[in-house]
Order: sequence, then structure tokens, then C-alpha cells
Amino acid sequence: MADDYYATLGVDRKADDKAMKKAYRKLAQQYHPDRNPGDKQAEERFKKIAEAYAVLSDPEKRRQYDQFGDSGFHQRFSQEDIFRNADFSDLFGSFGGEDLFSQLFGGRVGRADFGRQRPLKGQDYSMQIHIPLRLAVTGGERRIEYQHEGRSEQLKVRIPAGVASGAKLRVAGKGGPGPAGGKPGDLLLQIEVDADPLFRREGNDLLVHVAISYSEICLGSSVEVPTLDQPKRVKVPAGLQPGQKIRLRGFGVPASGRRAAGDLYAVIDVKVPRVLSTAQQELLEKLREAGL
Repeated sequence: MADDYYATLGVDRKADDKAMKKAYRKLAQQYHPDRNPGDKQAEERFKKIAEAYAVLSDPEKRRQYDQFGDSGFHQRFSQEDIFRNADFSDLFGSFGGEDLFSQLFGGRVGRADFGRQRPLKGQDYSMQIHIPLRLAVTGGERRIEYQHEGRSEQLKVRIPAGVASGAKLRVAGKGGPGPAGGKPGDLLLQIEVDADPLFRREGNDLLVHVAISYSEICLGSSVEVPTLDQPKRVKVPAGLQPGQKIRLRGFGVPASGRRAAGDLYAVIDVKVPRVLSTAQQELLEKLREAGL
């Protein structure tokens, strides 16, 4: 786990450039490898101090570090990115030069990194979108509205078939502008799938409840089962127990790439009438007498 850059330099989070540079000079001189020959701990501390100053002395990097925190910042910036715009030019005379930094950081910090501004990728935006289950299962297009640089914009997004809640879609180039002419950031969409009145999803399978009468479940029958496309009539074998499932192979989440199609399971429920006619009541009385 990386150290907090402010704590590494021993400065307040509101410290200005002057205070930052003063703290860096003092610590870098204290832990400089020439003053601590053979001391690996001092060398590691010196490297951490240099990294902290490289980030906090750059207004854009400091802003992103403050916004995203240590973990989020390091997801966006490699060590090469961290040192790319670092300016140690007026500090070298006191305690070392570019060759030392290049040596300590494996050649990733070179002469070009200490005087030339290089573009950085812009900030990524993120937002949550809700989509219906049917769109998540079958895929398709969804138009969204989002705030981009202070103005409202509409965007058509392609939803891949089979996407589930928690998935993230990346829309390239729809984030913040890149500093110094860099590439714009991306828009990250976190998917939340809304509940469906008919279908429930379990992995790549779908479940739907279908109700039939007591006589149909006892004697066997057929029932119309809703699917994502057209209803399909299936046989209900005699003696099927309430809550048991009938499998419709391949009628679940559609196949995509290496993923095979899921199945649809019709969960059989028994309809119990709230009110009986006289004839129905008499018949049921006879069935009860017969042990049913």
C-alpha cells in the first residue's frame, strides 16, 4: 500500500508550492543516497519523497490525487506518467541530477521528462444507468443523458446482450478534456438491471411462474409459457408437483461469443379459486371422500 503523498513530505493538504518545495529539499537532502551510502531504507525513502513531490508539485496531478485518492490515482497513472512532467530543474544543483533519478527508477525518468510538457489523459467520468431486464438479456441500444463539461448531452449507448447488474461499460472519449492537449477521458457506465414483472434471472437462465388448475396438474395438460419472444406451449405431465420446473432449453439469455444460451424454466403453480360454484364444491367434496 503506497504512502500518503502529503504525509511523505510532511506537509498539510493545503500547502502551497513554496512549502512543498521547501519540504522536498529538506527531506531529499536528508535521505540522498550520497549521504547514506549502502542504506537501502534511505534510498527507498528518497524515491518515495521524489514521487510525492512529482505528483504534488504538478497542479493537474495533485488535483486528480486529491479527487480520487491514492488507489484511484494509481489506477490512472503509471510511474512513468507520474514523473513525466516533473520539474526538478532548480533542485538538482543541491542534491543530485537527472542521472541519479534515471538510475534509481530504472531508466524510466530521463532527460526529456524534466523539461518538456507531455499531454495527459483527461479525467474519466462515471454514472449509473438503469435498464430493463429484457434489454439487459437481449442487448440493444439505450439513449442516455449526462452532464459533460457543464452542459447536458445525449448519447446512444450499445448494451451488450447478457449484461448484468454491476457491469461497467466504457464509452471512449466522453470524459473530461486531456491536459496539455492530451486525449479526453472516458465515460464509465455502471449498469443496474431493474426487476421484470414476469422474468427473474439466475445466471444465464430465466425463470417464469405459470399457474394451472388442480385438475390439470393431476391429470396432465399443456400450458402457454411466456418467453422473451413468442409464447410457447409445453406439456405438463400428470402428477407434476407445485413448484417444480419445466425446462425450455435455449430460451434464456441468448448465446454470445463463447457463452452458450441459457435456459428458461417455467415454475408451475396451482391456481386456488377464492370462490367455488355449488357444482364445484360438490365435486370437490366427492374428491375429498375419495382421498384427493
